[in-house]
Amino acid sequence: MSLSSFLQHLVNALSLGGIYALIAIGYTMVYGILRLINFAHGDVFTYGIYFAFYGVSIFLMPWWISFMFSIFLTAFLGAFIEKVAYRPLRNAPRISALITAIGVSFFLENFAIVAFGGRAKSFNPQTGIYPNSFLRMLQIGKVRLPILTLITLGITAISLFILIWIVYRTKIGMAMRAISKDIPTTRLMGVNADRVISFTFMIGSGLAAIGGILWAMKYPQIYPFTGMIPGLKAFIAAVVGGIGSIQGAMIGGFILGISEIMIVAFIPSLAGYRDAFAYAILLFVLLVKPTGILGVEVSEKV
Repeated sequence: MSLSSFLQHLVNALSLGGIYALIAIGYTMVYGILRLINFAHGDVFTYGIYFAFYGVSIFLMPWWISFMFSIFLTAFLGAFIEKVAYRPLRNAPRISALITAIGVSFFLENFAIVAFGGRAKSFNPQTGIYPNSFLRMLQIGKVRLPILTLITLGITAISLFILIWIVYRTKIGMAMRAISKDIPTTRLMGVNADRVISFTFMIGSGLAAIGGILWAMKYPQIYPFTGMIPGLKAFIAAVVGGIGSIQGAMIGGFILGISEIMIVAFIPSLAGYRDAFAYAILLFVLLVKPTGILGVEVSEKV
């Protein structure tokens, strides 16, 4: 493999890993605060794409306004799910919340079939969803890079930077970190825990919408189960990196993206087993370091 081909594959791997990281952060933030695996997160990812699609195709918004509208609407969808489905079970046994998360996932998938239709829809410039210029190639020496791939990397980097700034440089971020350690004590300090938890769901869902739009631009097709496989892989990325750790989710996402692209690039005959590598990495990490790369042991509350 030539150096130019290697660089092209590496950039593609980083862009895919960035999308996984954006989705994985939603899983890890919710788990870090509530010790809950939000299995509906992949479906929230799907709704973000649908909101962007219909914003352009039905409401005739400019693509950039539609994309921004989708991110905010998906964020509020996440907060609504938390308030209706998870908040009433805050003090219930953990298995009840887990079953509810699975139920919410099934509901969102089937509601999408009814509301949006079961047939796949095209998410590409030919349908006017975003400009044709995004599909152009940029020549850097012998390396030809799709502009869309560079846009994906840029948006991912900006999104992750803003997230880190919110979590570690703002009062709401301080409250989120406090709640992840001890909710009752944080309430005694005068923090509105319900509001902070809702905000956490909003951030995670908004990042899922960004990841969903970037995913649909990379793989231009949308249907009610679009988020199932990306959501599952993002969950694997969160576990690999150490679920509950934002930095771990980032690392896990990039590890998954790089491994998927580079293994197929070096050994094309294994392209059909691309998804299997994600599960193999998960099994290896669980056997060697069950808490993940940056994860820490958490004692179960009795």
